[in-house]
Amino acid sequence: MRRARLACSSASSAGEFVSGDRGEGSASAVAIRSDVMRFAAGVGRNLRQDRRAAAAEIAGSFPGLTTHQYPYRAALVLADALAGYTDDFIEQLSVATLGNYRFFGGGARDDAQFAKTHVFCGTSVFTDAAVALEILSTKPIGVGVSHGWESASEPLRVTEADGSTVVSLNAAPAAEAFEEHAEKTGQRFDRNDPIPFFLHNVLGIDTGSGFKLRVPLAARERRHLLRLGRSRRGDRAHHEDDRKVRSGGAGSCCSFRPRRHAGHGARGGALFRLRRHAAAHGRRVRHRDGRAPACSRQSALRRMQHVRADRTVGGQFSGFHNCTATVALLPD
Repeated sequence: MRRARLACSSASSAGEFVSGDRGEGSASAVAIRSDVMRFAAGVGRNLRQDRRAAAAEIAGSFPGLTTHQYPYRAALVLADALAGYTDDFIEQLSVATLGNYRFFGGGARDDAQFAKTHVFCGTSVFTDAAVALEILSTKPIGVGVSHGWESASEPLRVTEADGSTVVSLNAAPAAEAFEEHAEKTGQRFDRNDPIPFFLHNVLGIDTGSGFKLRVPLAARERRHLLRLGRSRRGDRAHHEDDRKVRSGGAGSCCSFRPRRHAGHGARGGALFRLRRHAAAHGRRVRHRDGRAPACSRQSALRRMQHVRADRTVGGQFSGFHNCTATVALLPD
């Protein structure tokens, strides 16, 4: 009896769930065996130094680039969130795979400690890296994305930034913009414990054709803000309101059947979403036919989606975002 080859990739998380159960400080796993899908796993190292090389390393592990047997191609991508530069990495990965893949996934999140975020490939553990699970299929793979956030402030301009650290907004210390927003909206902002406020009040970066969501991670010395994702002087941003998210808007990506999956049955799926929203909506995830997918949840502080694929789903933004729910449905 021939033994099947195992392709395995994963990342640390912050709260997990599967259909009918959820918890924290635990692990969730999903095993997939299929006659219509083929899988391969790869890793890209040194994200901080060379995203192009990391993308090329992952693409080199994808058999789908040299075979035409499978018309539908996707990849589950999991990155070390603290390495940063993930927007550029996804762009480089799109180029390296010739734009033929739909990407979805999330960022490693070490139980929300943001100290050292690991990703895994096979039996190896990495930081400053990304892993990807290639999915080749003879049937469509559905990908959906939704967020529910809305702009809740006048525009703010990044007047000084250093890499992923925002130094000032509107020529004032960056944290003051959040303190002022908290005061205006009757919320509490504690610079010594800002994460609860940040998770309800993310920044939306104006791209000209939409917004990219970013969650600040901490208020640092001199009232700077550390934000996941590279910041540039001149960027325009808005505080985002999550009332629709709390009222169920974040679950909308799971309530519709993503395009390219219509007319085909779904055997299971993977959901990537923010920890707080998962607690509120994780039990509501259903296919349209009422069945709950076999979900394995990676912390969705961040989600990844190929730009072109994003534009086919409900007009949501493209690129790599925080606080945005993504779901992938796998075929029967």
